[in-house]
Order: sequence, then structure tokens, then C-alpha cells
Amino acid sequence: MKEYILIVEDDNDINYMLKEFLEQHGYETAQAFSGTEALLSIKGRAPEAVVLDLMLPGMAGEGVLAAIKEEYPQTAVVVSSAKDSVNDRVSLLRAGADDYVVKPFDTEELLARLEAVLRRRGGKCAEKVLEYKDIRMQQEDFLVLVDGQEVALTKREYLILELLMGNPGKVFTKNNIYESVWNEEFLGEDNAVNVHISNIRQKLSKVHPGETYIQTVWGIGFKMK
Repeated sequence: MKEYILIVEDDNDINYMLKEFLEQHGYETAQAFSGTEALLSIKGRAPEAVVLDLMLPGMAGEGVLAAIKEEYPQTAVVVSSAKDSVNDRVSLLRAGADDYVVKPFDTEELLARLEAVLRRRGGKCAEKVLEYKDIRMQQEDFLVLVDGQEVALTKREYLILELLMGNPGKVFTKNNIYESVWNEEFLGEDNAVNVHISNIRQKLSKVHPGETYIQTVWGIGFKMK
């Protein structure tokens, strides 16, 4: 079944251009030209992802984003906007946006970002359930079980573990992990990845103290052991 993308954009030319482009790449699409129309469309059928313009007539894009995330948390949202300041991007990501592209954007970049958020949210490039050793990730409800016991992870801890478990033989650098999970450029000085990996290890070890799930590959990064 084709994945279903809702395009929310009041500029007719951009809206129809995105529709044609995404359908050429195998997606099913629907169009909305205002925030109100977008929310009505989602009530009829929730999409896997939304491409959301911020400057909309009537209800602003920020309000649409909040409504989508409250009612349909599984739906990925990629925001498109001419606003390009760091504060704008950070504010939207904290409000629940899964990613952000600055207008005018390249359609190939938008496609890559859509594919990435769909992978993280159990889209066409991922399984609904990931399993490694005795860890089970149920992606539809963000549930992590270790030997049948639920382990509570933060959103970023979950996304890191999901990335590693989705590619158990691959070594991920800090750069890979940071840019995938934080959606920001990695500057090589942030200790956030190490801290989150340590937290994941501690939480998993509470169930199995003697088991090592995440291996440090010195000088390179991390992988599932």
C-alpha cells in the first residue's frame, strides 16, 4: 500500500508541484490549501506524513501543527517556511515538528527528509516491530520491552535505540546519531549523544545487569553488540 502524504500549502503552483513530484516517487497524496481544510482532511483519513506550510490563510501553520500532534501523534510533520532563523527552527521542533525545510527548498531535499521521518515513525522503510536479543520495540505505540518488561525511554533515547536496532550490524558515528535524532548539524563538540547512550544502557541494564546491548566502537561510534 502506498504511503499517504497530505500537502498543506496555499500557493497553488507549489501545492500541485509537490503533488506531482511525490506521486512520481510512489506516494499517495491529498491537498489542502488552508489550515482548516487540512484538519478536515485529516479527520477523514490520517496521513502518514504532512508537508505543512506555516503561512496559511485563516488558521496559521503553528496552530495546525499543534492540533495534528495533539490528535494524531503518529503522523509525521515536515514544516516548510521562509523563516530560517535558528530560533524559529528550534521553536517548531520543540512544538512537535519532525523536521523543517526552508523555502525555497529543493524537492530532493524535501523527499529525503520525508523518507527519514517516515523511517523513524515506522514508514515504508521500517518494520512496525523491531527485535534484537530480548529487546522488542513496538513502533506504533513507542513501547520498548526487555524480556517482557517495559522500559521507559525519553523521545530521543527511543529514537537513538530505534536507529541502532534498525541497523544492528552498522556502526553509527556521533554525527550520524545527532543529525538523525536532533535534526540539527553536528558541530563535533556536543556530549549529548554520549549522555543519551549512557542513559539507555543504564535503563536496559536494570532488567539485565549482565547484558551489553550497545557497543562502543572506539574512535568511530556505536552499534548494537
